[in-house]
Amino acid sequence: MQGFKEDFYLNFIKDDRWRYIADGLGTTFSVTFFAAVFGIFLGFLIALVRSTVDKGGSKSVFLKVLDGICKVYLTVIRGTPAMIQLLIMYYIVFSSPNVSKQVVAILTFGLNSAAYVAEIFRSGIMSIDQGQFEAGRSLGFSYAQTMLYIITPQAFKNVLPALANEFITLLKETSICGYIALTDITHGANTIRSQTYEPYLPLLGAALIYLIIVCVLTAGVSRLERRLRTDAR
Repeated sequence: MQGFKEDFYLNFIKDDRWRYIADGLGTTFSVTFFAAVFGIFLGFLIALVRSTVDKGGSKSVFLKVLDGICKVYLTVIRGTPAMIQLLIMYYIVFSSPNVSKQVVAILTFGLNSAAYVAEIFRSGIMSIDQGQFEAGRSLGFSYAQTMLYIITPQAFKNVLPALANEFITLLKETSICGYIALTDITHGANTIRSQTYEPYLPLLGAALIYLIIVCVLTAGVSRLERRLRTDAR
């Protein structure tokens, strides 16, 4: 029976197998970052549309139709597994073999994250006291200006910890990238396992990497929450 050193050498050192994990780590960070940026941007726009209609800030028929489309989008995205969305995006929407798998992953996770970010932003906007809207109007601001200069900054501050937690969730969700043969941390570990027939160290190593990243991010979120509470006093 091999010892730990022999197993470690076989799984990570021999044939530079550690590169599978290293390359996967870069892919995981890249997909997570760009998907988060895309998700925050799209989610914020959806939240503006929905909160505007909810607050009666516009009587536009077009905006109400857009709100209906947003509701359908949120229902579909939040009601279906991210893995199914990834497979549909790769095999149906982008059925070309030349498509970049990383772009597919970024779009899929970005669209998925946007649905949750939209509700986070909407709850933040709806939590702002109605008096803030009235104060903006009394200063001569239009509804759009009131949202931009008064409501949005306050709402963003309130939901910042929730957005950070959504980023952590998004990071872990990218572990399904292997279903489209994109080498993330999980897929890299599974590749090592398939070569060495030793599942313990590669899979436990991948789990440990995720755990360390999540612990660091969680500590950052906790520190951010404490700072926001201190600033609010």
